[in-house]
Amino acid sequence: MPRPEPHGISRRSILRGAAVAGAGAAISPLLNLSTASAATGSYTIRFDQARKQTILGLGFEIQSDSIGSGNNGLPATVAGVPYDLTPSERTRFYQQMLMAGRTDRGFRYCRLALGLYHRGVDPTGMQIIDRYDGQTALLADMISRTRIEGVAAEYWSPAPGWKINNSLLLGKLASFDPAFLDQLGDAMVGDLDYLSTRGVPISMWGLQNEPEASPAYSACQYTPDEYVKTFKAVAPKIKARYPNATIHAESRDGWTSEWGRAITADPVALSYVDAWTFHRIGEESDRQRTRNFTSGASGKPVFNNEFEYLKGGTSDDRTLNTAQSIMNWMTFQNSPTWFWLHALKPTTNSESPGYSLGFWRPPHDTDFSPNHFPDLPVGHWTWNPQNWNAVAGFVKYLPWNSVRYGVDESTQLANQRIMAWKTPDGKPVFAITNRSATDSFTYTVDTQTTAAFQGHRYGPATNNQTIATRTGPTLTLTVPPLSIEFWVRT
Repeated sequence: MPRPEPHGISRRSILRGAAVAGAGAAISPLLNLSTASAATGSYTIRFDQARKQTILGLGFEIQSDSIGSGNNGLPATVAGVPYDLTPSERTRFYQQMLMAGRTDRGFRYCRLALGLYHRGVDPTGMQIIDRYDGQTALLADMISRTRIEGVAAEYWSPAPGWKINNSLLLGKLASFDPAFLDQLGDAMVGDLDYLSTRGVPISMWGLQNEPEASPAYSACQYTPDEYVKTFKAVAPKIKARYPNATIHAESRDGWTSEWGRAITADPVALSYVDAWTFHRIGEESDRQRTRNFTSGASGKPVFNNEFEYLKGGTSDDRTLNTAQSIMNWMTFQNSPTWFWLHALKPTTNSESPGYSLGFWRPPHDTDFSPNHFPDLPVGHWTWNPQNWNAVAGFVKYLPWNSVRYGVDESTQLANQRIMAWKTPDGKPVFAITNRSATDSFTYTVDTQTTAAFQGHRYGPATNNQTIATRTGPTLTLTVPPLSIEFWVRT
């Protein structure tokens, strides 16, 4: 999670469209950075060539405990999901968002912030446990009912007993002596055991979110040398207990940072890195097209495990930027996954519009004024459409373990992107975007199959609109401004 930033969007303007996000929600744009540089383009999907990569599925983060508005502090009051939601709203949250209306499964990974959103501490001060009754049980139930593979467990802070200031906030480890780090490694394995024995599978593990950061919420700071020493002590224990879990580093700038370069300089440490993680928070999506995030990755996968908007909340242009971020990380960086920051954020927090796919009202929020979600009852949630509609189509039409294929482009454009894949059962699908706010764009796509394709459109005010059926091999598709389309073989 990044440092706190202000936002500038009215909650009332969000709520006017939120209730109909599943069928289309109208929200005025806050900015428009890009227009189309051409009116047409020709594309050939290379299903006749070797596959490019397997896309494992998408991830999200869950706020299962409270954080101060503007990311300022750790309130004593519990505010989290699924805890705050009524039973029926939990079911709707699971089915409509986490599974995106699918009947099998939607998101694959749930990022869980240890020491922040899972921050209870045992009497010794050395273990992370539930802060309120049933916290892990609720997460286990959510995972079971949505068929999520497991959590991406990552520390914002270890338990305070391991830190020099005996606090979840700021500070460093109390020691970096081998014996101390050996005991820390056992405790961190114990933190994962606490989750897994209560029904929360472990899919990924990270030593520290943003190891240089000094925010007003949970953190633990490491120098590059301290990070390597700790990683080398703990990662082997994690891998021994959870051999199928993906161990990633360094959860902000991957191998490009001082911390990442310190890992790559140490062959033992590097041997325990399964992937490099980056935080390209709200970044312009074209940077994934024009920059190389893999050249120094030592042959290991790279992916973005945190994406949100710090300033300005949502906007129409950002809907397209988010969709293209997903596509460009996969198309140009061969990323196996991509994470949005939060599924739901509370109505009480100023950062929520830019961070969330939806909002929920916690019990302590008694403000039902016209500018503050007046029609949202306590324990209920609603959509944040401009963010959700950017991600929803990929959760629905890019099932786990889909295989991406290359696309030949007549001209590679920043604002009109294409990505093609086959689902695990061999069904061809491709996504196309038009980020222009004013002009339509016509794609001529050679699908190399005579099959029929069904179109589904998303956008700032559109969610899964069925638009047409076209028969290949060549499809001529005119995409309206600010639109994302998924073409699925029937």
